[in-house]
Amino acid sequence: MASYCMTVTRLRLVLGEGARRLHVSAAFNAKPKVAMSRFEPGTSISYEKLHENIDIVRKRLNRPLTLSEKIVYGHLDDPVGQDIARGRTYLRLRPDRVAMQDATAQMAMLQFISSGLPKVAVPSTIHCDHLIEAQIGGVEDLKRAKEVNQEVYNFLATAGAKYGVGFWKPGSGIIHQIILENYAYPGVLLIGTDSHTPNGGGLGSICIGVGGADAVDVMAGIPWELKCPNVIGVKLTGSLSGWTSPKDVILKVAGILTVKGGTGAIVEYHGPGVDSISCTGMATICNMGAEIGATTSVFPYNHRMKTYLNKTGRADIAALADEHKDDLVPDKGCEYDQVIEINLSELKPHINGPFTPDLAHPVSEIGAVAEKNGWPLEVKVGLIGSCTNSSYEDMGRAASLAKQALDKGLKCKAAFTVTPGSEQIRATIERDGFSKILRDVGGVVLANACGPCIGQWDRKDVKKGEKNTIVTSYNRNFTSRNDANPATHAFVTSPEIVTALAIAGTLKFDPETDYLTAANGEKFKLEPPNGDELPALDFDPGQDTYQHPPAESGSIMVDVSPTSTRLQLLEPFDKWNGKDLEDLQVLIKVKGKCTTDHISAAGPWLKFRGHLDNISNNMLIGAINIENDAVNKIKNRLTGEYGGVPDVARHYKANGLSWVVVGDDNYGEGSSREHAALEPRHLGGRVILVKSFARIHETNLKKQGMLPLTFADPTDYDKIRPDDKISFTGLATFAPGKPLKGVVKHGDGSQDIITLNHTFNENQVEWFHAGSALNRMKELQ
Repeated sequence: MASYCMTVTRLRLVLGEGARRLHVSAAFNAKPKVAMSRFEPGTSISYEKLHENIDIVRKRLNRPLTLSEKIVYGHLDDPVGQDIARGRTYLRLRPDRVAMQDATAQMAMLQFISSGLPKVAVPSTIHCDHLIEAQIGGVEDLKRAKEVNQEVYNFLATAGAKYGVGFWKPGSGIIHQIILENYAYPGVLLIGTDSHTPNGGGLGSICIGVGGADAVDVMAGIPWELKCPNVIGVKLTGSLSGWTSPKDVILKVAGILTVKGGTGAIVEYHGPGVDSISCTGMATICNMGAEIGATTSVFPYNHRMKTYLNKTGRADIAALADEHKDDLVPDKGCEYDQVIEINLSELKPHINGPFTPDLAHPVSEIGAVAEKNGWPLEVKVGLIGSCTNSSYEDMGRAASLAKQALDKGLKCKAAFTVTPGSEQIRATIERDGFSKILRDVGGVVLANACGPCIGQWDRKDVKKGEKNTIVTSYNRNFTSRNDANPATHAFVTSPEIVTALAIAGTLKFDPETDYLTAANGEKFKLEPPNGDELPALDFDPGQDTYQHPPAESGSIMVDVSPTSTRLQLLEPFDKWNGKDLEDLQVLIKVKGKCTTDHISAAGPWLKFRGHLDNISNNMLIGAINIENDAVNKIKNRLTGEYGGVPDVARHYKANGLSWVVVGDDNYGEGSSREHAALEPRHLGGRVILVKSFARIHETNLKKQGMLPLTFADPTDYDKIRPDDKISFTGLATFAPGKPLKGVVKHGDGSQDIITLNHTFNENQVEWFHAGSALNRMKELQ
């Protein structure tokens, strides 16, 4: 490997005609380092250091390494002494940077303020994308969001300026698209406070979704802990063509692995088929890897990534990656814990759903399956865009289909919305005519934001409870996810298939075989979509939406009004009292799937993400109570009356009664939102006891001083009754690998003693003792 690399001595952001570019003036030194802190001063990452760490670990393990191992182990705090065992040990890592979206950044920054530290220790950014509700159209919706959320935006902007965090203003775009365009690069380790942070894997990055407390650790300069991931290899052969898109790869993988099959693992794509996928297509695949529970997903560095780096103004980084390519691809002979093989030449277009993203169907079969199951065939709305599918290529391929329909005198039978992923994409597709075509076919171009994908959708065409079907190019389709209507059957697929189904207006349409009727009565088939991977001209950057943190910030004030309903300063949680947790009341025994959407709903609740007490009024209001199959209706064991879950929890807390939630498999799947952990802690909960956890949620619970426990015997779930009390014993000797005991006390006086497992390591046990990870951080200052 070449020993030289680049030291950035000058960063200059050039705005004007063409792309927003980072121009890098480089000097080559004997000790190579490349400063990758785009737009803000901060630490630098050395490819030489990455290689040095990889070499140390490879010699220690005496075996070839996968790509994900190279990047993860290459960022070890102590590569010489770190115990490394896939699926078993906890790694202490040094991520290169942090990214936060505005809904989670509020709590993350409030926690950072509570830490008392003056500045972030690594380059960090805030991205305003979650608080913009889709209602009328992009311009109007953005204007309204700025007015409604002024207090929150001001807090984030001033907190960013105060503590050295870059601030992407509302309208700039979705966090993951901004990261891909500006911050991701081959070999980087980035954490983001959003579950779809793995999007950056399309650029050879290890990008991992975390809760806000994890982000605070990294911003504070503390090594970040991650359980050493297993590695699932997905070997791609053949090549994509016709109606098949990158989205179909992950839709197929989701059908194979299910929503929990990737838990605790990094999914690593490799094989000759990789080169047939664009960089943004690879990002799409990595993005939706969150839906199989994967820690993250990644592709090896190749010429498609180099092309994208060049086009987004990072040719110097591409050149450097070329020099260090051996560290940015897997070693020959490396071994995976599981291997899946997919022949892209044989892969057919897929559509997944409803109600879960792993229920996979070939598009050719979905009409018949829908008829058999009684799912509505009429497509009410087609929605393209989101962080998963909003690239230039995605929009171009959708526009190519819309143009064919327009040429035949047709418009969409369904309502149709378009969400650009970033201001750069919006401006470029506007310039190149795609937006006009999509509007002409019946589309409404929404703001550069998450919008309906996360439930920020003021939908008017159906009433709540009305059974209907929507198709989206999004990544997640849990019950009530997009429009708060539990009767909406949401299907996820590619932008191309969404567009075709919106034009046809029905699920009973296979664009590969079925005909449409033109305005003149002529029958015709849609030709397969086509679109350029990247614009022929440079990207149009559009409006400047970035706020750089000032060098001097001592005079900047960050105010949080004590009467605010949107923001609230945090009070530390109480420390463990040194005793076992006796007689915790079962608050609710949850039946079936319980995602973070069920635990802490988004949509209209997003406005309270910076106010812990107010957001806690949505705790578990979407979870199904096994006692009565109802949502948000549980029995208050102190009064005998039924009430909402948050109300009963508050009553227990006011009366000094701690409580426990009992749940099923993969509890907490979905979003990275740490509010799903903060709210139970705030309302008096101490334990979450389930069959199994999703990775991020389990960590978030630990961070807030909760006890996330699992049944050693999953059938013990059936022993718990909704009116039980449970004592959790063995806490005086609480230690890694040592199970706890649960004494289940039934109302009839009988008892069951059950064994309970946990995944706490020594540091995490200290979080529990201190009351939270933040409390522990303060103890160590």
